[in-house]
Amino acid sequence: MNIIGTNIRLLRQKNGWSQAEVAKFLKISTPAFSKIETGVTDINVSRLDQISRLFQVSCIEIISREGNNLQPGTFVEVTVLKDRLAMKEQEITKLQKKIIDLYEEYRSAPASKRFPHG
Repeated sequence: MNIIGTNIRLLRQKNGWSQAEVAKFLKISTPAFSKIETGVTDINVSRLDQISRLFQVSCIEIISREGNNLQPGTFVEVTVLKDRLAMKEQEITKLQKKIIDLYEEYRSAPASKRFPHG
């Protein structure tokens, strides 16, 4: 069994669902889902995305070797954290621009204003 299949099985078991129930949600046969869990069938990106949405986790969590830490609902948490990170990166970019502007202003000032005590 591969890591992806193992993680999917763990998520299914944590939700208390049977293979047949998950297969029905995914609109595939139970044997087809069983092959995904056992690693007989590799899954494509769209199927991985479908499974991650079903279990409310990120695709990264499903393909990660840290599968024992999978918790339903972490997909939402990851999305919120990504949004926060994007906002912080925008703040950093604004501050960097401000620093550059101040440095340019300092460099263009006459030496007497840059070194008033010298």
